[in-house]
Amino acid sequence: MIEVYCDESRPESLFGKNSKDRFMVIGGIWIPNKERENVKNNIKTLQNKHSLYGEIKWKNVSPSKIEFYLDLIDMFFMIESLRFRCIVVDGKEVDVEVYHNSDSELGFYKFYYQLLFHWCEPSESYWIFLDYKKNKQSDRLHTLEKVLNNATFSYIKDVQAIESKQSLLIQLADVLIGAVGYKFNGYNSSDAKLKLIERIEEHIGHTIQKTFKSARKFNVFEIDLK
Repeated sequence: MIEVYCDESRPESLFGKNSKDRFMVIGGIWIPNKERENVKNNIKTLQNKHSLYGEIKWKNVSPSKIEFYLDLIDMFFMIESLRFRCIVVDGKEVDVEVYHNSDSELGFYKFYYQLLFHWCEPSESYWIFLDYKKNKQSDRLHTLEKVLNNATFSYIKDVQAIESKQSLLIQLADVLIGAVGYKFNGYNSSDAKLKLIERIEEHIGHTIQKTFKSARKFNVFEIDLK
């Protein structure tokens, strides 16, 4: 049984014509469910070590908290069972009217499908958790679950929304997604965030950029919509 914890960064760039950001990132942490408590305990140990108990988020990366976040990144790469995948979407290439029936919410979940579909392995079972967001249509997650089950040879047990404050693994996903979004959107105003990105790049051995599909630990899929 695999659990997937998902979040998104800069979704307004996908359909907001006045967005200052070009790229949206949707991503998630893949983890065997038997490893979940061990990883959560590791994160709590780091929180105790650094006396940092608020919600873990990319936007909270700062000089006073950088040592905690550096340790968090090191922990992610140290634990072999943890995997990260994200999809990067160029908002300037998205045509909501033509491809998503003028429904931005539908388009948003189509990109979630692209994130998840390619890493659903045959005969494996999945529980998928998304950070809670209010949808115009209440059945979006059920539809995503149904479509994934129809399109794969996997068993999608459930797709459900939970509050990020209740999930350390969604919070971890938020940090990694935030780093990818910061890099792709060309930000460089925070020395602390740049330092965290540098640590990630030291682990993966190259700059944060699109990767081959075969990249299993830190996978970045920049979708081509042209």
